[in-house]
Amino acid sequence: MLKKSKRVAFASGLAVLSMAALAACSSGGAASTPAASAAAGGVDLAAAGCPANVVIQTDWNPEAEHGHLYELLGPNPVIDANKKSVSGPLYSKGASTGVNVEIRSGGPAIGFQTVTSQLYADPSITLGYVTTDEAVQLSADQPTTAVFAPLDKTPLMIMWDPATYPDVKTIADLGKTGAIVRYFGGSAYMEYLISAGLLSKDQTDGSYDGTPASFVADQGKAGQQGFASAEPYQYQYEVPAWGKAVNYQTIGDAGYPVYASAVSIKTGDKEKLSGCLKALVPVLQQAEVDYFDSPDAVNTLILDLVTQFNTGWVYSQGMADYSVKTQKDLGIVGNGDNSTIGDMDEANVQKIIDVDTPIYAAGGKAVRTGLVASDIFTNEFIDTSIGLK
Repeated sequence: MLKKSKRVAFASGLAVLSMAALAACSSGGAASTPAASAAAGGVDLAAAGCPANVVIQTDWNPEAEHGHLYELLGPNPVIDANKKSVSGPLYSKGASTGVNVEIRSGGPAIGFQTVTSQLYADPSITLGYVTTDEAVQLSADQPTTAVFAPLDKTPLMIMWDPATYPDVKTIADLGKTGAIVRYFGGSAYMEYLISAGLLSKDQTDGSYDGTPASFVADQGKAGQQGFASAEPYQYQYEVPAWGKAVNYQTIGDAGYPVYASAVSIKTGDKEKLSGCLKALVPVLQQAEVDYFDSPDAVNTLILDLVTQFNTGWVYSQGMADYSVKTQKDLGIVGNGDNSTIGDMDEANVQKIIDVDTPIYAAGGKAVRTGLVASDIFTNEFIDTSIGLK
């Protein structure tokens, strides 16, 4: 996601107060200690065998795409600005579940390392965000299994200036113009776009640094990587040197249906966590439903976390509001082709395996021999009755 300059700070106490008020209203003043509410008839994750502290490692700074995780926090969460984390009793539908949750930021907070590497380096981490292509790439040495997909479609996209390219509607159209397309070097999706003939290798530029500088400097002559839930708003309203709309196509719509930020475990932990996951995954599903039903309090917390963590990432109220709306409008978050949120399509996962295996092999990284979709994801813990309305 885009790295930006520091923004003006939010009042730090506002988010905590808003979350506390939300939890108090929805729980009827439930006790703040985890065991008290769980014993009163709510979801009891402690009894299900979950760790006393469920640690979740994200892949970036706090943002609306992660809203379902921050929805888990009850009143008065503890913010650790040094560790770039926030923690507190884990709540579901206004009641404590009997355990705590700690949500850790990724990206600059972990030196831009993969979440998979963090899962294997730190045994205290229970769950982490692992995108499908990362799961494929590291399947031989650091296997992971996705248990919940908060995003039904990836927001990753290629954007372009509609004034410069008025006839371009898709990435394939952009490729035909010969325009240079900037991206983060080493990304597997770009190799897919090249191998599928949507772009030619000689028009791709892996020097993208996450800032608007190059796009602005060449006045939109080049295409550029971004996120559909962020950059279109940011470039139009928060980059004065640009200040106008961009057009784009997501890489999923271009034929690369990767699941971004899928909540995953180390594959070897599946048996011991099975009881916990049976109870916890529906809580994650419900948290996403609740967040998109009423995102304001969580977004206030997200903005406060961004300020306190102070990593150089800037996130505005406008960006958060745009992200929530765009995720719903584009089906980035949704039930897919059924009425269930968070489940994954086996055919989509297998396509990424089939596409990425030769790409990684060509780069000298062999994936697990005979890898199939069921090796890196499971829907067995999903509650099919939970979905967005």
